[in-house]
Amino acid sequence: MSVIWLGILASLGAGLMTGVGAIPVLFGKTMSQRTNDTLLGFAAGVMISASYFSLIVPGLEAADDLYGVVWISAAIAAGGIALGAILVAVLNETLPHEHFIVGPEGADPGALSKIWLFIIAITIHNFPEGMAVGIGFGGGNVANGMSLATGIGLQNAPEGLAVAVALRGQGYSKIRSFTLALLTGLVEPIGGALGVALIHVSQHVLPWGLTFAAGAMLYIISHEIIPETHRKGYQNYATTGLLVGLIMMMFLDVTLG
Repeated sequence: MSVIWLGILASLGAGLMTGVGAIPVLFGKTMSQRTNDTLLGFAAGVMISASYFSLIVPGLEAADDLYGVVWISAAIAAGGIALGAILVAVLNETLPHEHFIVGPEGADPGALSKIWLFIIAITIHNFPEGMAVGIGFGGGNVANGMSLATGIGLQNAPEGLAVAVALRGQGYSKIRSFTLALLTGLVEPIGGALGVALIHVSQHVLPWGLTFAAGAMLYIISHEIIPETHRKGYQNYATTGLLVGLIMMMFLDVTLG
């Protein structure tokens, strides 16, 4: 199977974990705020670890292989991280969207319903994750791509449950809450296809792509996930979850990659 299809299928698998995580809502299961914050902290830890061990470090190595000059490699990594963060920040400011806790953000939503604003918010979040998986495979390192897909899939499960529970809290039915949570993860294979295609244009794109995806993910962690887990008084549980997620993803990356 070609690397392109591996990247797309792996990002699809990671995205589908959002639906797997949302399954308990079909059986009427709810989630306490403490559990929600702990699981989202876990997701943040996985993303931090993946950003560094699976994206930034391979990006630096790819740049060093291409140019052989340390300062050029460091400059490319710094530029890629900054560009990734800036792009997500711009999308965050220009696209109308809404978070259930912090409320509406971005441009005037006009006639868009609240649910569509929420879906846009999750899309801004999930697209860079799918792209990261695609870029990981596009560089030809299947082990690194699998490590990324595994880690992102792990952190998608608690996010999917959090999304479904939040939708139930807004009055949506069990089926609709589950379906919408599942659909929010299906943007990831689109990002995966774009990521793997970009790398196939030129290997010179690889270090930029890897660090760009890291910057986008780090922005989301700092701007959305961590603040959200510290609003209700369960920051100690969230921090514990973050450390567990970071350590688990580091272990997976070292053993799989």
